[in-house]
Amino acid sequence: MPTSTAGSLPKPSWLAQPETLWSPWKLKDQELTEGKQDALRLSLYDQLQAGIDIVSDGEQTRQHFVTTFIEQLSGVDFEKRETVRIRDRYDASVPSVVSDVDRPQSVFVEDAKFLRQQTDKPIKWALPGPMTMVDTLYDDHYRSREKLAWEFARILNEEARELEAAGVNIIQFDEPAFNVFFDEVNDWGIAALERAAEGLNCETAVHICYGYGIKANTDWKKTLGSEWKQYERAFPKLQSSSIDIISLECHNSRVPMELIELIRGKKVMVGAIDVASDTIETPEAVADTLRMALQFVDAEKLYPSTNCGMAPLSRRVARGKLNALSSGAQIIRKELFG
Repeated sequence: MPTSTAGSLPKPSWLAQPETLWSPWKLKDQELTEGKQDALRLSLYDQLQAGIDIVSDGEQTRQHFVTTFIEQLSGVDFEKRETVRIRDRYDASVPSVVSDVDRPQSVFVEDAKFLRQQTDKPIKWALPGPMTMVDTLYDDHYRSREKLAWEFARILNEEARELEAAGVNIIQFDEPAFNVFFDEVNDWGIAALERAAEGLNCETAVHICYGYGIKANTDWKKTLGSEWKQYERAFPKLQSSSIDIISLECHNSRVPMELIELIRGKKVMVGAIDVASDTIETPEAVADTLRMALQFVDAEKLYPSTNCGMAPLSRRVARGKLNALSSGAQIIRKELFG
């Protein structure tokens, strides 16, 4: 039952504005490069101190989980912006696809090599998924969400293969869009995801959540009713997919835990930490969530995790939540294995 985080952790205040998404960098040039590495080391230290088993970079070198990757691609014009509806939830000004998209050079590989040098622990690296990338842009070139997704899947696969060669043990694709565009998920979304993971020997994961704990997302969650059953639309096809691990939002959500039965056989990262609240869970609350999940996922396939990234939280709160996650998992390990 190795513990892990879903993705981002808060950045130190000297690098970027705390508790803010898309916060501009406070450093420049070589100072920024060194500052990002320092922040990555601090993020790793916090995870190690808390006893997290599968560590990450905490996304310290990127401003946003999707945009930072897209910024490094050709064919996307960040000056030509259009307003689009993101995940059918809120309007945002986004860059435009103006020509064939490509990846002139690797995006995160040097960062991954740096993280690999800092620890012998298994490391997980998050990339945006093809569908979520499509949903974060205005397409003025392909004029087809599916065509653009397949191009992104090809590019992501190139990046993922290089990350694997750099020593990454798990490559995770973030696909919050899978909880929104259900027909597209089954028509081409999961196939594009598999293309992004094609040929990898390391483990692969897909993170499907209800988003960061920002107002646009929490307001949307209030409209979802007493049960959040969106997962059941994608689970049957994901269960038969080539993806190894499925990462879910569970704690303090209204997701019926029995839905996990639909992906029986897969490894499951069970979100046992609420990222939309500053309340630090008790270890027993984490354990309660994991106990419920164990009815539907075998213990050797359960990975205690966070619901989503914790970038919008304070570092104090995030550290407390990491400690609670680790302690809660230890309670369950003792119950199961003595």
